[in-house]
Amino acid sequence: MRASLPQRPFVSVVIPMRNEESSIGACLDSVLAQDYAADRMEVLVVDGDSTDGSATVVREYEQRSSGPRVRLLPNPARIVPPGLNRAIREANGDVIVRVDGHTRIATDYVSQGVETLLRTGAENVGGAMTAVGGGVMGDAVARVTSSRFGVGSYFHYGTEEREVDTVYLGTWPRAIFANIGLFDEELVRNQDDELNYRLRKAGGRIVLNPAIRSQYQNRQSFRHLAKQYFQYGMYKVRVLQKHPMQMSWRHFIPPLFVLGLLVSALLAPLWWPAAVVGGAVGGMYLAATGGLAWNLSGRDGAAAWGAAWLAFIIVHFSWGSGFLIGLIRFGYRWALAEPAPPTLEIAADRGDAASMGTDGTDSVGDSTGHLRGRAS
Repeated sequence: MRASLPQRPFVSVVIPMRNEESSIGACLDSVLAQDYAADRMEVLVVDGDSTDGSATVVREYEQRSSGPRVRLLPNPARIVPPGLNRAIREANGDVIVRVDGHTRIATDYVSQGVETLLRTGAENVGGAMTAVGGGVMGDAVARVTSSRFGVGSYFHYGTEEREVDTVYLGTWPRAIFANIGLFDEELVRNQDDELNYRLRKAGGRIVLNPAIRSQYQNRQSFRHLAKQYFQYGMYKVRVLQKHPMQMSWRHFIPPLFVLGLLVSALLAPLWWPAAVVGGAVGGMYLAATGGLAWNLSGRDGAAAWGAAWLAFIIVHFSWGSGFLIGLIRFGYRWALAEPAPPTLEIAADRGDAASMGTDGTDSVGDSTGHLRGRAS
């Protein structure tokens, strides 16, 4: 199953943002500096009711007469999935390229993404996430979230092209969304995981190509890091409820670890073996994370080592505790039917090159226009 596209597809770059005044300018500069033909691109920025000057910055780019057209769209829902869906519906492109407001992309990002789509026939492609820190805490977060032990997804540390479960951001033929639906608008976090699972379940392929390069400005404080990973863990429960087979064994390790330590602490005053087991497990964890933090940051001094050590602990405990809270918060949803994701309708007269191959055949599935399913 190959996604046929014209050799020079029109590309819509979609950028969800909220309160990104400090970074959206650099993001747009990197998008507008692409080596892809400017007359084959448009840029749609969707603003989630920013309370800073983000929208003002984007309006200045809207007024420019040269380069790809920039459009600013409203997103009153404020969270990412409705913003992405609004942009995809408004897009004119054969190909959708997602870029986030705190990301800067390489000058060949779009061309590499299009080339990878055409060459591999995949339905979604992307690159590795290169985290950029800043200061002791920011650098620690960048190093930890880029390590295999900090975050397990391949796109955080991958260096070879291969088929994967998910990628950072994403580049899709637009017609894919007509087949599998748009982003799930309930998911504050993990909406990309959920969408990519639906894509793979329907028979689609996702390819990571490290030549698709970008830089992600990560969280600069431990408080924001904790909030981010707590939400990742909490909304992973909703992904579990919607798609149980999407989960990997590694997703259950942080919540089981946090739960085990909590139970040990509660039982310790009543049963001394619980204190021994909990202390031993906690001690081994601290030793392991301390050693890994030293390997990542030890050469930069004690402060850098300590910050990386603490970042490991925050990532794991925030994700694990968020998942446990999610089981409580969303417990009632196990008994309810899950709604279908939002849909995208492509008009028959639109001439969308992503929906039809150059020979008039469907480019992403069978003759009915649906992706062919495969075992998940």
